[in-house]
Amino acid sequence: MSRLSDLIREAKRLDAGLGNELEKEVRHLQERRAFGLNFERHQPEAVDLYGRPVRVGDKVRMLPPRGETAAPDKRLWVVTGGATVDGQRRADLRDPKTGDTATHPVDDLVVVAENTDVIYPGLVSTGKVERGGDKPFHTVINAENLHALEALLYTHRGKVDAIYIDPPYNTGAKDWKYNNDYVEGDDLYRHSKWLAFMERRLKLAKELLNPEDSVLIVTIDEKEYLRLGLLLEQTFPGDSVEMVTTVISAKGVARFGQFSRVEEYIFCVRLGQQEVGLSETNMLDESRSASAQIGKPVDWLGLRRREPSARRGARPKQFYPVFVDSASGFIHSVGDFITDAVDRHSIEAPPGTFAVWPLLPNGTEGLWGVTPDTARSYLSDGYLRSRNYKPEKRTVAVQYLPSGTVAAIRAGDINVEGRDESGGVIATYRTAKGVIPKRVWNMTSHNAETQGTNLLSVLLPGRRFPFPKSIYGVEDTLRFFTKDKPGATVIDFFSGSGTTAQAIMRLNRQDGGRRTSIAITNNEVAADEQRALRQRGLRPGDPEWESLGICDYITKPRIEAAITGRTPSGDPIKGDYKFTDEFPMADGFEENAEFFTLTYEAPLTVSAGHAFARIAPLLWLRAGSRGRRIESLEDGWDVAEAYGVIERLDGLDRFVDALRAQPEAKVAFIVTDDERRFQSACAALPERVEPVRLYESYLRNFQIDAVRSSR
Repeated sequence: MSRLSDLIREAKRLDAGLGNELEKEVRHLQERRAFGLNFERHQPEAVDLYGRPVRVGDKVRMLPPRGETAAPDKRLWVVTGGATVDGQRRADLRDPKTGDTATHPVDDLVVVAENTDVIYPGLVSTGKVERGGDKPFHTVINAENLHALEALLYTHRGKVDAIYIDPPYNTGAKDWKYNNDYVEGDDLYRHSKWLAFMERRLKLAKELLNPEDSVLIVTIDEKEYLRLGLLLEQTFPGDSVEMVTTVISAKGVARFGQFSRVEEYIFCVRLGQQEVGLSETNMLDESRSASAQIGKPVDWLGLRRREPSARRGARPKQFYPVFVDSASGFIHSVGDFITDAVDRHSIEAPPGTFAVWPLLPNGTEGLWGVTPDTARSYLSDGYLRSRNYKPEKRTVAVQYLPSGTVAAIRAGDINVEGRDESGGVIATYRTAKGVIPKRVWNMTSHNAETQGTNLLSVLLPGRRFPFPKSIYGVEDTLRFFTKDKPGATVIDFFSGSGTTAQAIMRLNRQDGGRRTSIAITNNEVAADEQRALRQRGLRPGDPEWESLGICDYITKPRIEAAITGRTPSGDPIKGDYKFTDEFPMADGFEENAEFFTLTYEAPLTVSAGHAFARIAPLLWLRAGSRGRRIESLEDGWDVAEAYGVIERLDGLDRFVDALRAQPEAKVAFIVTDDERRFQSACAALPERVEPVRLYESYLRNFQIDAVRSSR
């Protein structure tokens, strides 16, 4: 910095104003975070909103003439007015930076939203599949994921059990956009842009997750895994962050002069009480199978602790004698713990017994694994025993059943057939005992080609999607965190082809669960197809262009095919699922799914109640996305299975009676601008029903989030 200080002083001598500005900027850089990730956060992220009507006050960008393939103009204008000239709608524009003005055809403008702008989202249904009876609906949202996440903050803040995402890997290929441009491999700010892009979304994800018990799962490759790890540590301080290495292609990607890449990485951020569940195998090899343990004897462990720190004095109550019968070699009784000041040799054993202490092979004094009280209880119940008695040396191996095994016995998952001559229980596994998974996975079922690309080609013949995940890899990962949550809500906001949603359906089929997925993806057309479409005079927003986008061409058809068991052409899907369960893909799933496109509403239209049809799906999602959706309020109020909405409070008595008649209804949306009338309505509701004020809660939610995003 000394050389830089000298240069600043020289700059001040030549031009005081310039020197002072340079000094100010350098001081700003010096005040930035000294450790951890440093990247540019100040540049707003802009998103084109194709199909959004142009309104006065909007930020817009001029589109190139149809048929041109040149890069579009990035200059942003503000709409100040408009008129119809010779049958053509034209907008008056002003450049907020330069003050320049212009007029331009409205049809050749696209509205642009920056991450600091307030948006008021709605949803329009574009189709549904119903095969699941009264089960809640899986949801697919066609939207820019930043805006869709903001919408979900209104419906699911703090309620999500798991988020699984496979974000762009930032390879330098055309795998993601920042501010409407593909980020090239030679972009000097490529990593900074990616981090800013990810941080905005991870902050929203954090607000969606249940802070008491949930998980965020992020897959990544070697291009960004180091930065991602630091970003997760900074975004989720105090939460547990673990990284799994998983083999996705044993044949590898050969790169001359380098190691062949066979792996990807899975970051798991566990919030609150969330734990990693047990597995059928250890995920690395076939050395142990949970199912193979059924009918086999339980595993006994040595009572002496094995870790290097387990030395006398480390745990005051865990150094004590176990008295063994000299004739039989079986445990007679358990003595009291002794303090560090007491010589163990001073302890007298009961007549006919000798004392066994937790000694290391070299004679060092160690610790037992439980306290004397627990050891006595275990001895009485048959969970403590001795083995390998050597009378000449007066030694035995003291064994016990760990707490998990004891709990399984008490729960009935382990069968106790009796006791052996030492008094220890004779027990066998009645059900599969799970295996603790390792952090390196090598599962053939996780192969991205055979269980990702090839499976997708069976569901959607003739349609291609780059690098879909193995469905069984996603299924395994989610099982660790949702096995004991049959009603879990799982979000994937980089949904791509829809693998996560299909994996959730498979988990539901295995245990009768009612888990729901929310898949968010945009409708981006593949980069190599865009040029040809533009040459034909097509643009984003045109029906023919949109029909080839990821959401409409891949995600929605895949989920529909998975549920119905039929391809988009109506043919039964060929082949079987072959994993933890085997069944024909043509059987499909007993699930429901609905597809939506995100809309952008005007706040005055919302507050006046004129946008209810587009706000209605958000209310339905907030109530659990199940049962009938309230689409209109022709009678002034309505009550469905899960919720109710009222706008004419003169019908409050009938509304409350209808809510009481629906025992599963948990939310009541009350439309009023009068605080006193709202409080009066709240007092009349059943205690189990949550009151939500419309449209104040909706509008305020997005205004607050916009303030948060601008920081």
